[in-house]
Amino acid sequence: MSELQLGLLIVGALAVAGVVVYNRRQARRVRRSAEQAFTSRHADVLLTADVQRREPSLGSSVLQRDEAAAGFVEEDLPDARLDYVIELSAERPVSPAVMLEGWRGLERRFGRRALLAWRDADGHWRRATPGSPGARTQWRCALQLVSRSGVVGEAELIEFRSDVETLAARSAASVAAPEMREALDQARALDQSCMDADLQVAFNIVGSGGAGFAIDAARQALKANGLEAQGPLRWSRTDAQGRELFCVTAETGAGDAATRLTLSLDVPRTPELRRSYESMVLLARDLATTLGGGVQDDNGRVLDEHALSAIAAQLEPVRAELEKRGFPPGGALALRLFS
Repeated sequence: MSELQLGLLIVGALAVAGVVVYNRRQARRVRRSAEQAFTSRHADVLLTADVQRREPSLGSSVLQRDEAAAGFVEEDLPDARLDYVIELSAERPVSPAVMLEGWRGLERRFGRRALLAWRDADGHWRRATPGSPGARTQWRCALQLVSRSGVVGEAELIEFRSDVETLAARSAASVAAPEMREALDQARALDQSCMDADLQVAFNIVGSGGAGFAIDAARQALKANGLEAQGPLRWSRTDAQGRELFCVTAETGAGDAATRLTLSLDVPRTPELRRSYESMVLLARDLATTLGGGVQDDNGRVLDEHALSAIAAQLEPVRAELEKRGFPPGGALALRLFS
């Protein structure tokens, strides 16, 4: 093979890899543009009102790093990088049962985006759950500002803050909250900066000559490779904590056959990104060999070793950038941000 042919082969592989990794984010960009075009930009007096600032140590990542070093399991906790966090300081200890009773209305309104945490006797923050022992004076009420659906609206944030202030009044607690417009501006900046990392890698196993696969044979092959069924036509591989590494779905044709199997990996939600991708590639090769087919992208182009390696190389800077921003792929914050 001449140098020219080798160069053209490498360029072609990189082009295919770029298409596979990035073609799935275009729809999200279009949706974002539409949201921005129709979002109100007028000033709101409630958003510019003077409010009490939080202490610099609250909401920072320092405490979380200390907890991680001490061996605490990562969990969903209010975090100022992602949430609008309001601090409540009660004059007298308030039991979790009493606080949760008043919190139910916010959970019904805002769903999983609303988080309530309390500070224990050791200074660690814990998610408030029914049956939690003891009474506490320090609480955090948080609303997640950013997700794959975009940034919350100004009116919704105002409503959340008003509801929390009502809850604080019932508990005889003082309120310390960040300035709302600044929080929304930071949330929009985060949304934009993370858009390029909101990627999905996917490739298909297609039978030779366009033939399909017997569903039973596909099921047996996936089971033999350690994947668990999540439904009649979906399987996944998970880690020890139950986090999904990648999944396989089957597209059915006529009769008891699958026209193709699709392996996909959600980049920001996948822990140990490089290892998970390599595991998915190995499975794709095994399935292609076992079922008698080939590995292709969504446009029907064959993914050879050069293309698969090029995809892996493009994932590394995405992982590094997410970690730099404090959202390591597959971590609790990343799972919330990219939900």
